Parts: sequence; C-alpha cells; structure tokens
Amino acid sequence: MSEEFAIDVRGLTKRFAGRAVVDALDIRVRRGEICGFLGPNGSGKTTTIRMLCGLLDADAGEGSCLGHDIRREARRIKRRVGYMTQRFGLYEDLSIEENLDFVARAYGMSARRRVVDEALVQLGLQGRRRQLAGTLSGGWKQRLALATCMLHEPELLLLDEPTAGVDPKARRDFWQQIHSLAAQGLTVLVSTHYMDEAERCHRLAYISYGKLLAAGTAEEVIAHAGLHTWELRGEQLGAASTLLQSDARWMVVPFGSAVHVSAPRGEDLPAWLAERASGHAWRVTPIATGLEDVFIALTQHAQDNFA
Repeated sequence: MSEEFAIDVRGLTKRFAGRAVVDALDIRVRRGEICGFLGPNGSGKTTTIRMLCGLLDADAGEGSCLGHDIRREARRIKRRVGYMTQRFGLYEDLSIEENLDFVARAYGMSARRRVVDEALVQLGLQGRRRQLAGTLSGGWKQRLALATCMLHEPELLLLDEPTAGVDPKARRDFWQQIHSLAAQGLTVLVSTHYMDEAERCHRLAYISYGKLLAAGTAEEVIAHAGLHTWELRGEQLGAASTLLQSDARWMVVPFGSAVHVSAPRGEDLPAWLAERASGHAWRVTPIATGLEDVFIALTQHAQDNFA
C-alpha cells in the first residue's frame, strides 16, 4: 500500500442481476488531489463511490482507501471519509443545528457542541440555526451537507454530483471551498457532469458503462483522445449536420449558433465537404478540442453493458 495515494484500487467490480455495473475498474487518487470522476448517467460512478467508502461490498478487486483494505477494513475507512450524496440526505424536518448535532452524535464526538457552533459560524448561519433544513435554498442545502461531511475532519471527501441544481454563484463558491480544503491536504473525489468543473480538477477519470476509458490531467485526456475538431458556421447548419451524420467518422454536436465536428486525427473535414457538397457556404474553422468533445466521443464508442 502506497502512502502517496489516498485511493489505490485495481479490478474493482460490482454486478447487479448478473451485469457488471462497475467492470474491473482501476483508479488511483493522490493525497491532496482533486480528482474529477466523470461519465454519463448509469456509468457506475455512484456505485464506485459507495464501494470506496465501504457502503457497498465489491464482488471483485483489491486495493486500499486511506491505507485500509477496501474489502476487509471498510469500517475503518468510514470513520475517515466524508461522503456527500447526490440527493440532499439530511432531515428536512430538523433544524440546521439539529442536523449538525445529529451527525456529531453519530460520530461519537465528545465536544460536539463546540464542533456544531464552529460549523454554524463557518456557514454564516448562527442567526438561522433553528431554521428547518427543508426550507433552505439549493445552494444553502449544499453548504449544509458539506459542513456535515466535514464535522469529523475526514482525510478523504467523496462528492457525488454535489452541485446539481444549484445556481452558478453557488457552484463557484463551492469550488473555491473545495480548493481551499485540498490546499490544506484534503483529498477529493468528485463526480460531475459540468465540463467547467472538470477543468477545475487536478486530474480526471472518465468511465462509461462501468469501464475506465480515460484518466489523467485535462490536457492529457484531450491529447490522448487523438481528435481533430472543427467549427461550422453559416446558413442551413441543419442540412450540414444531416450530411455529416450520414458518415460514421464524424461526431456532430450543435454548439449555439455553430456546429462542432470531431473525428480521429488524419481525417480532413474541409476536403470531405468539398467532395460531398461542393460550393457550400459553410465556414469551416479548426478549433481546439475540448473536454466535452472528448467525452461525447468516448461515450459514443463505449460498449453498452446493458445492451
């Protein structure tokens, strides 16, 4: 077991009804690192997170989380991990203070009154401590959920789509807080569908249908994908999209008033259009391939384990 990695697992597998929802997954996250965990809905992200923190037993695989064996020492892992679920998991009919106190009791914290008071100060909610959690806005619910995850001072934070449904300012504030915690040595594994959030992570791991398809920094993932991307602008872009979609080599995605087209390196979109649609009025400009282009391409070529 390496002390360099907070998460170091190999061959992690979980089956439901005979199907591998997580299929021989390898993932490593260095201590103090923010790792973005990406993939389409149903790709196995939540199942993976639950296995890492000991809430779900793996059917196969080995490795460690915070130096503890994920299959034999799940109880020890739970004490050192903060897990923020995809949906708000606190009691909406309890007050903010009561929720914090409940979690502090669950962890058996002897100085829980001091810990709860400090959390309220950090949240800026001292004056609203008796407000019911169910009446909070999405952004404040998110902040409360994160505060409860941090009460026992975990070494690893597992966040399952923590910013879904909150406004842009709340997302920005949340990520500033996550980077502040990582700078203090906390390790973070965060699942997200937002590409701007993925770019805020130190490293990325992308899975689809339970299999790891890409891992590395954002720059490494983009470079390894081996894609060329062009932007099409002009009139009748719908006709351009229909034409391009008749050939499987092109990945076509509308982007506002333009269309992005990606293909493996070596393909030549301007030459293809000149041959198939001579005299077309579309403006074709090479652009940098983005993470979203890469992830759409990865998902389109992944094998559906439920097909």
